[in-house]
Amino acid sequence: MIDIFTTGGTIDKIYFDALSEYHIGPTPLPDILAENNVYVQHRVTQLMRKDSLELTDDDRLEIRAAIIASDADKILVTHGTDTMVQTGRVLADIPGKTIVITGAMQPATLRISDAEFNVGFALAATQTLAPGVYIAMNGEIFDPAKVHKDRSAHRFIRDQ
Repeated sequence: MIDIFTTGGTIDKIYFDALSEYHIGPTPLPDILAENNVYVQHRVTQLMRKDSLELTDDDRLEIRAAIIASDADKILVTHGTDTMVQTGRVLADIPGKTIVITGAMQPATLRISDAEFNVGFALAATQTLAPGVYIAMNGEIFDPAKVHKDRSAHRFIRDQ
């Protein structure tokens, strides 16, 4: 069983017009998984609907508590990319669970989005990696303690 916890972020954004006004809506994860014939046993729980820049320390503790309370030892968290590194660091000392955090640079509702690829990649990573906390973005696995988001490059970069 894989527990999937959604927190909002770009992956869940819904845009209304060309001026980029948006809100974070219901997670598209169940639809993404069904449309891509994902049969691995999983359950999806939407914890919150927030842009990651709006996540507080209390929100991170809520994510942590949900993971600790889960009976699953494999956890996937969808999260906004701006602060997923900080959340990963808060989760770092949870023992005995493989925790993979992913997100998207473009909303899943857009025709051109990295959301489906990132979710599939992270789902595979969750099933194959050893216990620990990881960030899975755009075909790469990162240690949250040794990575940062490069906004201008639209990608994650390993720290030197």
